Amino acid sequence: MSGAPFASALYQGFWHDPRTGTLFTDSAEIRAMLLVWGALAEVQSEEGLIPDLAGPAIRRAAMEAAIDPGALSAQTARNGVVVPGLLEAFRAAIPGPEHRPFVHWGATSQDIMETGLVLRLRRALDLWEERLAAILETLGALARDHAETPMAGRTYGQLAAPTSFGAVAAEWGRPLLRHLDRLEEMRPRLLVVSLSGAAGTLSMMGAQGPRVRAGLAARLGLGDPEASWHAERDRIAELATWIAAVAGSLGKIGEDAGLLCQSGIEELSGGAAGASSTMPQKRNPVLPAQLAALARHAAGLSGLLQEGLVHRQQRDGAAWFGEWLALPPLCMALGRATQIAEELCAGLAPDITAMRAPLETPPGLIHAEALSFALAARLPRPEAQQEIKRLCAEAAAQGTPLADLLERDHPGGDWTALTRPETQLGDAPRQARAFADHAAQRAAARG
Repeated sequence: MSGAPFASALYQGFWHDPRTGTLFTDSAEIRAMLLVWGALAEVQSEEGLIPDLAGPAIRRAAMEAAIDPGALSAQTARNGVVVPGLLEAFRAAIPGPEHRPFVHWGATSQDIMETGLVLRLRRALDLWEERLAAILETLGALARDHAETPMAGRTYGQLAAPTSFGAVAAEWGRPLLRHLDRLEEMRPRLLVVSLSGAAGTLSMMGAQGPRVRAGLAARLGLGDPEASWHAERDRIAELATWIAAVAGSLGKIGEDAGLLCQSGIEELSGGAAGASSTMPQKRNPVLPAQLAALARHAAGLSGLLQEGLVHRQQRDGAAWFGEWLALPPLCMALGRATQIAEELCAGLAPDITAMRAPLETPPGLIHAEALSFALAARLPRPEAQQEIKRLCAEAAAQGTPLADLLERDHPGGDWTALTRPETQLGDAPRQARAFADHAAQRAAARG
């Protein structure tokens, strides 16, 4: 197994999401930091902190510079941070030597790295939102089309009571609606610049520091935090929590879909299936299993990122380095999960006959709850429940339909009619259609 599965050539088709992956490469990181330096220099020129010509020159160089990440490896290892080596290489790439001293004026490494990170995260959030919207559109259609398609509900892995496949699709989709609401709430907190200087005071920029930070935020299309967040890691922790929650909700879809595809049930087909190396008949539900695995992986990585909240003093190298190790693979995990979930949901096809089978196969114990409530019209509720429990045991032992036994012992109740699945769907159809409406409204709002 590769030490970096998301970037492995062998597992590229299995774990790698190219669109998310482009945002978490060495080249993407360097390009983002160069953009930050260019924008910072332009704002500082306008504020008179550096010469008028230096800002535009640095900005142009930042757009044009091509720096080899491998050439920075030795210095990064020695310094524990990429910025000193990158700064040296960037200064050498600026045509006018007189402008070179004014790159990175009054900033610190964490400012440049984290503002560059936020620029990349902004694009990642847009991508994931786009995919979640597509998943919701698919689930909304399934919920509406199958609002009244009966199937067996299951609790603790056991047959419980009837529900509808549309209600199940709604159950998968409602958390995604809430996650998108949380995303909108999180964006202004997360997508902010970092410009604070060595100890968070912006002291090297004097009274102009807050104006420079605000100007940098405006130029990059980010928010102004109006203070240092070097040691305030709640933004990253919140992002990690959100990613883990989204991955978990997608993992729930994967787990359920995998169970509904399993041999002996086969109520659902999940699109492309994987082959076995030795069993010719196998059609393994690979996509559902991937979603479940990625959800668990994301939960673990999120836990590591919560530890960054315990960030010592004004800056903490160990806590920050821990984020470097956990955040990129966490983002890659969600990128791949959204990609897989979009493919899986688009390929889901319910087998309506197979879904009805557990509801119509004798002895029909899945209808015990409905029959016990109906019998409670004749007997006190506890007695009715005990009577149905007795008859369930007899039905299971003999294979006789539960409704027939009830008619034998309590005639005249039209018990068989009560076992028609459509009579027991309760609120499931309304829930399915309500979700479908909400998903459609969100899609319309996105345009």
